[in-house]
Amino acid sequence: MDAQDVARYLEAHPDFFATHPQLLDRLTVPHPHNGQAISLLERQALVLRERIRGLEAKLAELIRHGQENDAIFEKLTRWTRALLAQEDEAALPTTLVAELQAAFSVPHCALRLWSVRPQFSGLPWTQPVAADVVRLADSMTAPYCGSNVGFDVAAWMSDDPAAVKSLAMLPLRVGAQRQTFGMLVLGSPDKDRFQITMGTAFLQRIGELASAALARLRAQ
Repeated sequence: MDAQDVARYLEAHPDFFATHPQLLDRLTVPHPHNGQAISLLERQALVLRERIRGLEAKLAELIRHGQENDAIFEKLTRWTRALLAQEDEAALPTTLVAELQAAFSVPHCALRLWSVRPQFSGLPWTQPVAADVVRLADSMTAPYCGSNVGFDVAAWMSDDPAAVKSLAMLPLRVGAQRQTFGMLVLGSPDKDRFQITMGTAFLQRIGELASAALARLRAQ
């Protein structure tokens, strides 16, 4: 019988040490860190402690993510409540932008709507938008996050578009319609605030809520 035969036997009889507990103290294995010989029982205890530490670290990470998600949900709820409370349709876009900036500490934020009802013409958020921007919005199936590489929308947020280093663009549309009726833009002087590798699920929810709130302003 060689070492492989012993290993196969132990694998086939996992209760071996339960029926021969005296061997746990007599067999020795090297310590995983200092190389000293320790009993098999001690080695098992070390393995279990390492597994427990790993599980504790994962649990701490899950708790941290849960707390972060709770904080985001609270901010999103507060922002949504402000939209629902705004009865003046003409003031709704301004409220949406201001409350969004306040809730999520966004340095720059701007909104443009096209194809709105005539009574809203001339308001800041109905300023003319380049045809390229409308085509870009119509082509987007999800929010864009990344560096500001000369996007025209950066000028909506700042007199110095170059100061906006990263941005997120959220197309506004009704349901699954391809055609959009506006765009919400978030910007930051921090180049890492909105990264191309970041998830967009949360921004997608903001875009959907903004679309639902603003859809009443569209021309029929």
